[in-house]
Amino acid sequence: MPLVDIHLLAGAFDAEEKKEMITKVTDTMVAIEGEAMRGVTWVRIIDVPSGQWGIGGKALTTEDIKALQAGG
Repeated sequence: MPLVDIHLLAGAFDAEEKKEMITKVTDTMVAIEGEAMRGVTWVRIIDVPSGQWGIGGKALTTEDIKALQAGG
């Protein structure tokens, strides 16, 4: 039974985007492991509070992610 965790900064993605992630990740896993495993393939979205995720020694915020999504 596969379990896939996706960690995201809270507020960076809306409910519809999260639903799409769950669907596509599940479909990808099923393509690898076989259709019979769909019902036991788990995908969890874990929201990390803004500022509590660090990259390169810098705290990353939801606003930083929004700027990246906008191409900035």
